[in-house]
Amino acid sequence: MKFSYTTLDTCHNATGLVVVIDVIRAFTNAAFAFSRGAEKIHPVSGVEDALELKRQLPGALACGEVGGIPPDGFDFGNSPTQTNLLDLRGRTVIQRTGAGTQGVARSVLARQMVAASFVVASATVKYIRSLAPEQVSFVATGVTYDGGGEDIACAEYLEALLHDASPDANHFLKRVRDSHDAQQFLAGDLPHAPASDLDHCTSVDKFSFAMPITRENDLPVMRAVHP
Repeated sequence: MKFSYTTLDTCHNATGLVVVIDVIRAFTNAAFAFSRGAEKIHPVSGVEDALELKRQLPGALACGEVGGIPPDGFDFGNSPTQTNLLDLRGRTVIQRTGAGTQGVARSVLARQMVAASFVVASATVKYIRSLAPEQVSFVATGVTYDGGGEDIACAEYLEALLHDASPDANHFLKRVRDSHDAQQFLAGDLPHAPASDLDHCTSVDKFSFAMPITRENDLPVMRAVHP
């Protein structure tokens, strides 16, 4: 198994199994949505894409952010703290974020794709192993905006697990908390960025499912799969 690292600027060249990582917060929030009963999630690139798809899919909900804040017409934002209070049983969710879902949209050469964060780390590794890919490409989506230290830390943690190592998760989680993007949550003074979100984003293996992304009816679809 060979590994490579890419960003939003280069993931259009990523091949093999592409692991799109957004720790703070898109793919932590997606995992929480599944834990609250969401049936499937459609990751999209644009706000208008999300709203148009919501109009086409009766009962669907739109979630995500622009600059951390949910746009007009979205049903909820990108905060796992808030998502954890929702009843999403059987619902279809459409997700648009500035980093995570962009990585999905831009990874056009991916043979297979899975979304990842620390809350689903071990399940993601089990899923990757089940596919036995020759090439694994990690997309650290946050690098383009703010350094992406949290996403690189997650990628390196996943790679260590795939090497059958026994990495100290706390070492990698410290890098998340020290990352540029984490600081707004540590400040705790922004309504859309509660400090509890960072606690959720650094909860390793909170859920036992992976989040592969396939295409159905020409739309990207993420589902919770127990490997």
